[in-house]
Amino acid sequence: MNAWINFSALWKILVFGLIAGAGLPSLFAIGMVSLARGPKTQTAGADSDAVVGGSPVGTAIAAVCFLIVLAAIGWGIYEIYKIGHPAGPAVKSK
Repeated sequence: MNAWINFSALWKILVFGLIAGAGLPSLFAIGMVSLARGPKTQTAGADSDAVVGGSPVGTAIAAVCFLIVLAAIGWGIYEIYKIGHPAGPAVKSK
């Protein structure tokens, strides 16, 4: 271990940065691609621009991907809240 650089902390920051910085957007992209896969049908006649469809498996994969991303966002907000509001002893007022 170097006196100037804490390699253990640097490794943890690098791994977390890769997971949060590249992993979550990649997971969101996988969800979007799986949502777009499958057969499409046009609704409300030939002059409509609305296209719906997709495979049920793709929709389920997309839902799981989006839920993981939302859970990570919620966890991040909770951690920020916890840092800003540490639990301390309750103060009694007279």
